[in-house]
Amino acid sequence: MVPVLTPLALIARRWTPTPRTLQRAALSAVVMSVFIIVTGGAVRLTSSGLGCDTWPKCTDDSLFATPEQGINGAIEFGNRMLTYVLSAAVGWAIIAARSTKPWRRSLTRLGWLQFWIVMGNAVLGGITVWAGLNPWTVAGHFLLANALLTVAVVTWQRTREGDTTPRPRVPRPVRKLSWAIAITSGLLIALGTAVTGSGKHAGDSSDVPRMPWDWIDAAHVHAVAAWVVCALAIAMWFVLRVVDAPDDTRARARVLLIVLLAQGGIGYVQFFTGVPEILVGIHMLGSSLMWIAVLRLALSLRERPLEAPASLPAQPGSTAVSATV
Repeated sequence: MVPVLTPLALIARRWTPTPRTLQRAALSAVVMSVFIIVTGGAVRLTSSGLGCDTWPKCTDDSLFATPEQGINGAIEFGNRMLTYVLSAAVGWAIIAARSTKPWRRSLTRLGWLQFWIVMGNAVLGGITVWAGLNPWTVAGHFLLANALLTVAVVTWQRTREGDTTPRPRVPRPVRKLSWAIAITSGLLIALGTAVTGSGKHAGDSSDVPRMPWDWIDAAHVHAVAAWVVCALAIAMWFVLRVVDAPDDTRARARVLLIVLLAQGGIGYVQFFTGVPEILVGIHMLGSSLMWIAVLRLALSLRERPLEAPASLPAQPGSTAVSATV
């Protein structure tokens, strides 16, 4: 009996992506993950969160935005359409991973994990509309988008590595410090949702419920967490110099510090200027860039060397030459 091949298996039979193509496919998912976070913020900042009255349709009678819904409907519907672009980027990453020779199952699983997060967040986005932009579902929608960004960055990193067991590049206490940075950064992002969930930009001009605390108090707690992350990042920068860490790891620590300083500056400026929409949007972009910098630093503390190709048997009378990767 001839086995039935799936569409992905058929593509893999006829196409083998180059390593650069595989990396670009994974990177496209990272870029689109950031883009969907920023445009999702734009929906809220332009009071377009309920620009489409329902989900999955835009109105009870139309799949598309109607002229009566105006610019808010167009913005909300446009953001929904970007989900298809994001899905295409994730799909490209899945196809490229499945078509790699030899087949890298772990990389393909990471691609599929991205796909299911996208689908889950689309449903959560619909629930958010049905709930009238309940701030708790809005926060969950944002945090799940960051979960997608996390998996996309890990996938991108894995495309440039082998499938061997990871080897540490720095001592264990340094790796623990990186985990502390990652955990506090994740908490910082979550606390940011508490600021927006109780703050001025509810996402729609109607009477949208807010989280039950003062947004200024939430902003102060958020700022404290930001200072903790900065302190840990400075400590990491010094420690990596002391242990003579690889140059690329030290460079990523510097990038993280620069992003944190810029993000903190924007945060304070927006707070003291009445949180204008444009600065809030830039701050959301900075949040994604900060999280990428945190992940890339943590991932650089270990390595998965590429497996050397099997050497061909030496021919009689010839000298065998070993290949290194």
